[in-house]
Amino acid sequence: MVWFHPLPDGEVATDFRTQTYLGQPVLTWFQGGGPAGGTDEIYNDRYQPIATVRAAHGYMTNFHEFLITPWNTALILADTPATANLSSVGGPSDQQVIDGIVQEIDIKTGQVLFQWNSADHVPYRDSHQPRPASATMPWDWFHINAVHLDTDGNLLIDARNTWTTYKVNIHTGQIIWELGGKQSSFTLKAGPGQIMDRDGEIFAWQHDPEAIGGGEYTFFDDEFSAALLGYSRAVTVRLDLQTRVASLIESDNQPEGLIAAVMGNAQTTRNGDLFVGWGSLPYIAEFSPSGKLLFNAELPTGISTYRAYRLPWHPGS
Repeated sequence: MVWFHPLPDGEVATDFRTQTYLGQPVLTWFQGGGPAGGTDEIYNDRYQPIATVRAAHGYMTNFHEFLITPWNTALILADTPATANLSSVGGPSDQQVIDGIVQEIDIKTGQVLFQWNSADHVPYRDSHQPRPASATMPWDWFHINAVHLDTDGNLLIDARNTWTTYKVNIHTGQIIWELGGKQSSFTLKAGPGQIMDRDGEIFAWQHDPEAIGGGEYTFFDDEFSAALLGYSRAVTVRLDLQTRVASLIESDNQPEGLIAAVMGNAQTTRNGDLFVGWGSLPYIAEFSPSGKLLFNAELPTGISTYRAYRLPWHPGS
């Protein structure tokens, strides 16, 4: 044990990791729970709180993401209830929905520098999530679960329930491309020795898009249903922007052959290994670049991790 921080009763912490803020190493996480939502916390290397970030404009901070940018702002997520007219897709005209929000926040002032709403850019028909039986029951049609930076500084926004990762212009909010789902900008194919799921998709109900350079990206592929693939995995995908082909080039399967119903991540380490948190499954693992299983640990009964990381940390004096 290096450090332990007890939480108030009824609260949880997610996405605990090391980051850099104002040139210094920090610890960050989301903390909260219940109807009041929560906050994103920043502690220095002496385990002292130095900043707190919240969603603005009355939104509730979403636990899925707290990313400090190289220019020292925060990318966070929020959810917002809304009413949608779904008559064009055979639904009610007054369906309660949950839309996904991305905000870039000035950490010092709390000012919103950028905001993106899923309903402004993605049609409701793209969802794979079945509509509820009642119009008054909120439909989580998008389920935003990540916002990361691509190598060119634009955003990678992930939506579990559309089976899609969206590359979004960080200045205009316009979608540059979509990977996966019903309107993919790319033809999907399996590389040598790789397999698609039974719907012909590279991933489904996925999390954590990570740009690793050279047109390659990793994703945590939950698959969620045995009818799709039968197990969860971490996948590496190569995008060819000229031919608009997305190729599945590597799969690291859940070692026990299990399905993670929710959550999960895949982190490329400094030496090229892939460190995987299996979400709702009580396991973490590490794979070599060739796919060899190097490390596989089972957490205590009843314990799971939203994301797991292998990161350097040197406490200050």
